[in-house]
Amino acid sequence: MKNSHRILVAIATASACIAAQADVFPKESLIKNDRHDVAGGHGTVYGEYAFTRDKALKDQAIKEVSWLRLMPGDSIGYHQHVTNEDVYVIVSGEGVFKDKDGKDKPVKAGDVAIVRKGESHGIANTGKEPLVFVDVISEQ
Repeated sequence: MKNSHRILVAIATASACIAAQADVFPKESLIKNDRHDVAGGHGTVYGEYAFTRDKALKDQAIKEVSWLRLMPGDSIGYHQHVTNEDVYVIVSGEGVFKDKDGKDKPVKAGDVAIVRKGESHGIANTGKEPLVFVDVISEQ
């Protein structure tokens, strides 16, 4: 039994090291990575990643895909995307997206917010429930 457990751990570890390919990433296999005070924001960003930037190959445009969650009052600080672009697809909750011009724009379920290469953005949960969004980072 111990050997089979070691084999499973080895397989799981090896598969985590494989570059991101066209595939389905079941919720149970997503990589959990919670980060604190991101880009000068406040609180915790709870993340579940299909894959992270270090797994994407140089010629793959999509570098990272994740479900992110901000609790009420938490935020991702205003920051610039020097070499990549970022898309937030708001799934649930309410918040404020700070756009490339530093203007606050309300966001809610169904909204899509985009920042292009060279632009800046941030987001904050101003509602009473978790703000959940899909984050897709791409680079040419």
